[in-house]
Amino acid sequence: MYSDNRFYRLPALRGPLGGSVLKYQKKVDFDLPVYLFKQGTNFESYDFFGSHPVLLDGEKGVLFRVWAPNAEAVSLVGDFNGWDPGALPMENVKDSGIWECFTTLVREYDVYKYCVIQKGGKEVYKADPYAFHAETRPGNASKVYDLEGYQWGDRAWEKAEAKKDVVNAPMNIYELHAGSWRTYPDGNPFNYRDLAKELIPYIKEMGYTHVELMPVAEHPFDGSWGYQVTGYYAPTSRYGSPHDFMAFVDACHQNGIGVLMDWVPAHFPRDEFGLYMFDGTCCYEDQDPLRREHKEWGTMVFDYGRGEVQSFLISNALYWLRRFHIDGLRVDAVASMLYLDYNRKDGEWRPNRDGGNENLEAIAFLRKLNKAVFERVPGALMIAEESTAWPMVTRPPQDGGLGFNFKWNMGWMNDVLQYMSTDPLFRKGNHDKLTFSFFYAFSENFVLPISHDEVVHGKCSLINKMPGEYDQKFAQLRAFYGYMTAHPGKKLLFMGQEFGQFTEWSEEHGLDWNLLGYDRHRQLQAYVAKLNRLYRDLPVFWQADYSWDGFQWIVPDDNSQSVIIFRRMDRAGNEIIAACNFTPVTREDYQFGVPRPGSYKVLLSSDDEAFGGSGVRLPAARSRKRPMHGLDHSISVTLPAFSAVYFSVPAEKKAVKKAPAKKAAPKKAAKKTVDQ
Repeated sequence: MYSDNRFYRLPALRGPLGGSVLKYQKKVDFDLPVYLFKQGTNFESYDFFGSHPVLLDGEKGVLFRVWAPNAEAVSLVGDFNGWDPGALPMENVKDSGIWECFTTLVREYDVYKYCVIQKGGKEVYKADPYAFHAETRPGNASKVYDLEGYQWGDRAWEKAEAKKDVVNAPMNIYELHAGSWRTYPDGNPFNYRDLAKELIPYIKEMGYTHVELMPVAEHPFDGSWGYQVTGYYAPTSRYGSPHDFMAFVDACHQNGIGVLMDWVPAHFPRDEFGLYMFDGTCCYEDQDPLRREHKEWGTMVFDYGRGEVQSFLISNALYWLRRFHIDGLRVDAVASMLYLDYNRKDGEWRPNRDGGNENLEAIAFLRKLNKAVFERVPGALMIAEESTAWPMVTRPPQDGGLGFNFKWNMGWMNDVLQYMSTDPLFRKGNHDKLTFSFFYAFSENFVLPISHDEVVHGKCSLINKMPGEYDQKFAQLRAFYGYMTAHPGKKLLFMGQEFGQFTEWSEEHGLDWNLLGYDRHRQLQAYVAKLNRLYRDLPVFWQADYSWDGFQWIVPDDNSQSVIIFRRMDRAGNEIIAACNFTPVTREDYQFGVPRPGSYKVLLSSDDEAFGGSGVRLPAARSRKRPMHGLDHSISVTLPAFSAVYFSVPAEKKAVKKAPAKKAAPKKAAKKTVDQ
């Protein structure tokens, strides 16, 4: 139909200075982008598929393309043609399985679907897999939307981020569900722009470096929190338009805040209007019935070995990073991708070609994904939520790794929450849960996550996991946060836990901000803000996170008193000592080794009265020349009940070289006279 006048969009390039340049060009060869798509290497497939405004033979209109390789017929339907399947039939171009049509009938924000006639004649109305915008639930049609026109203002941020050493930089993440952080008085969620206005001052005040959004890709069911995606290329319309979401990211960047987003390539839902059985056959889902479903989630597994699926998913990752300037993706449910027997009983899975339980296609896909991302967006953060002991998740593919640059430390999270939930009387028998993570802390680039998953579904809020009475709960939570901040690894805390929300989180309403009217909640919030600023400002907490050069044990084994003490160092030789007491007993005259002579002052105490503590006096401790714990000097301090205390370490005195003494000049012999 348009064999000589077919148009496509050139890839939108996001360089170190930000912004994008998008041009229309007459397409002479249809075959190249299709060939790359089928090979799994068209990483800008969103510029080829979906709906795009073009100028064709002097007429302004919209070009639609969709992949449906086994469909009998496909047509474009919407309000503009009365949803009549016969009004705008699409052409299967060169029998490629890619259907297209051009029309002048549609305008921006018009809703549309593809009417797909499956083999056997069944008619199914499908949303566009590449749509940039969608109806707000309960509607589920796609919307025509032109991404162009937003004027970015984050050039300075983009330029700085492109040069940053992200592994050795501070990263303290505030995890956020956009719909329930705060709401309007009528209970409706903020839109993206109002969210930015309210959230950014709070993030800056609290000292976080990044926000992490739970999935914002379009999803039909609020209760899935975004983890069952039907519109992979559409920021959910619950909170506004794609340009509104760009404005949110832009505002964060202009205020020095990074933006991460949860991304879900592990599964997709069975909603008929979505990717599921798109043309009546398995297009996006695995064709093997023993690999196709996650039955416990009621979702489908992507076919990671299929080129078209690889192009779809890798393009999607790059789409968020380049077109929306997202700084990084937290990749959800990686473990479910890696193992063929993940949550499957015997007989419910099929071994790979080598007889193992590894999903070889998914492994290859993840390596390909990370390689493609880092080649195009070198400063990106690719964070794996991987809950097993799979090796080398954060090592390069050429070394046998998966290629991520960070991994959530789920083992640490499970261990420490079990420990903190234990009655202090019995913690001495569980001391290993407090210390074990340090033995593998440098095997991967870890993020320490206390996420939404830990405060829902009957697990209770973080503060309610703490045993004891009201004040003891707050004291233990402060001690835990102090331990977490000093522990090697980047940090993540879910919203509401910074001020001690007692109820479990629910997506149905906003956080209990009214609690800040009570002293203990307000004091806990102030303590977290102080911790965050201390973390951000002192390189000892993050500069050598993934090396023994930045950490050394002092007291790892005092299980009888539930005390641990360790050092954190930066590359310049600065350091602090963190001491944690997880019992309700104040430890007076507690002695431990220190690295240098001098006065050890308290940098921060979770027991400070300003934070709701008892305010036990903690004067500076002068070291003695008494070796302990393998160190040449020691100090004696008081460790308050349920506390974390940071001590500043005196600067190392550099030996002053004395200048060599000058030799006396030899005396000159007296000059003899003639008379002599």
